[in-house]
Amino acid sequence: MSATAIRRPLDPQDRIVLDATAHGHQHGGGPGEEGLVIPGDTLVHRLPAQVKVVVLVAFAVVVVAAPQGAWWLLLADAILLVGVVLAARLPWSHVLRRLLVETPFVLFALVTPLVATGPQVRVLGIPLSVPGLVAAGTMLAKATLGVLAAVVLASTTSPRELIAGLDRLRLPSAFVAILTFMVRYLGVVTGDLHRMRVARESRGYTGGRTGHLVAVAGGAGALFVRSYERGERVHQAMLARAYAGRLPSATSARAATAAEWTRGLLLPLAAAVLWAGWLLLAPR
Repeated sequence: MSATAIRRPLDPQDRIVLDATAHGHQHGGGPGEEGLVIPGDTLVHRLPAQVKVVVLVAFAVVVVAAPQGAWWLLLADAILLVGVVLAARLPWSHVLRRLLVETPFVLFALVTPLVATGPQVRVLGIPLSVPGLVAAGTMLAKATLGVLAAVVLASTTSPRELIAGLDRLRLPSAFVAILTFMVRYLGVVTGDLHRMRVARESRGYTGGRTGHLVAVAGGAGALFVRSYERGERVHQAMLARAYAGRLPSATSARAATAAEWTRGLLLPLAAAVLWAGWLLLAPR
């Protein structure tokens, strides 16, 4: 790296990204920072991020392991998860809005009974596969439970806490660094996109629908080039500040106590007990 690159001044937005990454400052309210978090002081909020990540993965594994058509088991898992939502005091309007992310799963589930084979039943005059209905319903229930658990995690854990928790779980430092920059850059890039739109509209742009698509495509290309160049500048500045592959902000997460691990793992443990009971009591 040349001395000229080191002395090259950073843009204000570059300095925001560099300083936030180096010192772990939180710039709340931005799209990439605290937009999903519902502030609170509940038991769920106070759990360390690494505990919540392990709980989410363990609960998802138990839910995915449920047999097809195990409706009572899936309903019991849903009741457990609703209890967590109530314990976290999350507004249901917020939760339901975030559940819209599973819309592609819903569309796929609606198509499955139409293309699956096996015995059929007519619903509103449309022949639907019975095994397809069971598979679609099971898939939709599992997807909903997984998305709901992820919404609880995202709504009670800030991005910085989540990244620090992943570092506590000994994920590769390169992966943690990539996630850190993704979170930091999301707000910066979104701000650039907003300023480009405002500049285009302030100049009286009226290109129509087709012209709008062309303008958006050109703006996306310019934004990609600008973001790539910003990344190069920030990386050079980090190297000049003795960056050695590990972000200092990722080491600030506190260790979880045994009591916190026990409280957090109650959810997947209860789901596993229900799953084992279903296997024992379900008719053969």
